[in-house]
Amino acid sequence: MADSLRDQLLKSGIVKQVREEQRAKSPSPAPRGGRPPQGKGKAYVPKPRRDDGEVDLAKAYAIRAQTEAAERKRAEQEAAEQARIKRERKAKIQKLLEGQALNKAEADQVRHFEYGGKIRRVHVDADQLAAINDGRLGVVQQNGRYLLVSQAVAEQVRGIDPHQLALLVDPQAATDDDGVPDDLMW
Repeated sequence: MADSLRDQLLKSGIVKQVREEQRAKSPSPAPRGGRPPQGKGKAYVPKPRRDDGEVDLAKAYAIRAQTEAAERKRAEQEAAEQARIKRERKAKIQKLLEGQALNKAEADQVRHFEYGGKIRRVHVDADQLAAINDGRLGVVQQNGRYLLVSQAVAEQVRGIDPHQLALLVDPQAATDDDGVPDDLMW
């Protein structure tokens, strides 16, 4: 019965002798500031770094952030280059189409065609409708408008940017009969 509460806890194993273990590990407190005590004891030796292939978590985040930044920069440069090429193509086509449009304000017929997944239309007269269906005229999309141009100009536009050529009927391909006449009026 003379056992104190501390002794009883130690016997039961609930509490370990922490103080004794701490005393066994370091007999004196560690010097502060990383400097050895003046004139006594051993010189300060920094801990050796782990060079067994492990990367510090902060370094891993820094590397990841750096690679992501480089990837973003590369994507922005690529997008800027694509935009520059697109502007150059658009300027070439604009210069080529100056004075080449054959659209007439008094056109009374409509020629429908598929462009960009939708049915589009251009106003033509009877002679232009026949020429479009024969492949002598083409339709070019420029600034949201559809311009009638000669076959030669349409081929030049196709060489610069094939996406701007909305309609150019191939006379050899027009011989296949799909049951729908080319000059069908809607």
